[in-house]
Amino acid sequence: MIDKNIGFIGLGNVGEKLAKNILSSSYKLFIHDLDKKKGKNLIKKGAIWKNSIKEITENSSVVITCLPSPKSVKDVIEKNDGILKFITKNKLWIEMSTTDENEMIRLSKLLKKKGVDVLEAPVTGGQHRAESGNISILTAGKRRVFERALPLLSYIGHKILYCGKLGNASTLKVVTNFLASVNLISLGEALIVCKKYGINLNTAFQGIKISSGNSFVHETESQVILNGSYDVGFTMDLVCKDVNLFNKISKKMKIPTEVSPLLVKVFKNGKKKYGNKSFSTSIVKILEDKCDINLKTKGFPSKLIDLEKKRKGVEVKS
Repeated sequence: MIDKNIGFIGLGNVGEKLAKNILSSSYKLFIHDLDKKKGKNLIKKGAIWKNSIKEITENSSVVITCLPSPKSVKDVIEKNDGILKFITKNKLWIEMSTTDENEMIRLSKLLKKKGVDVLEAPVTGGQHRAESGNISILTAGKRRVFERALPLLSYIGHKILYCGKLGNASTLKVVTNFLASVNLISLGEALIVCKKYGINLNTAFQGIKISSGNSFVHETESQVILNGSYDVGFTMDLVCKDVNLFNKISKKMKIPTEVSPLLVKVFKNGKKKYGNKSFSTSIVKILEDKCDINLKTKGFPSKLIDLEKKRKGVEVKS
């Protein structure tokens, strides 16, 4: 089946950027969000606004959702005016949120009963790469469905990994977010040690970058921490959701983790102190305040920008 009309539901910080990349293709893009203002820039660039999920579903052969929580996904699929009511045989639902693997599997069964193809495809790599179209995509579902979606996904992202059966991509995405969150906490502590010891923070940044302690999180999130903006575009409520999802999976698998429960506690305290919509990187402020230290220094950007041009989407073989 050749897909030409794409529906996109959820135009938040990441969703709006992913949808924008589709506009560089020959696909016709229909968009919807609870807040029409979020679609304003996309409409200017050629996207077509639809006033309801019904209109999105009826006009599109592929419906993409990119939403902030498992509950949001559930509502968009199952409510009386949701996707499930209007979607028909041979259409494709691509779920790009970071969601609960059990919910993903349950909802997929409901759609499959109607003859709908389902693919989970959460993204990873930061908002700056979502903006440029170079973000990575983890996918899971039937291989046939993956191959159907691959031409479209290649416009949205760069490295695209097929992970096997449904649930695998959601779980792997939660794992990667858990690792990023652990790294964020440890980087905050490391940078404060350097500051208190008297090491120039620009030197510390470069030292970590060229060392075995380097990471993607350091090369990106450390920069906005050291700038003082903390603007990574990812909020405290979302990181709390993700670390809780990881903790839930580890409990389900009866794994006696030690770091995971501690991480849940740390970010819960951060959310309580700074609010749901504070940046996840502001978790570092807790230790800054306790130590009466400010990590802000010159030479770092207030926002992350991917300077690489959009690279062709490719499947990463595993």
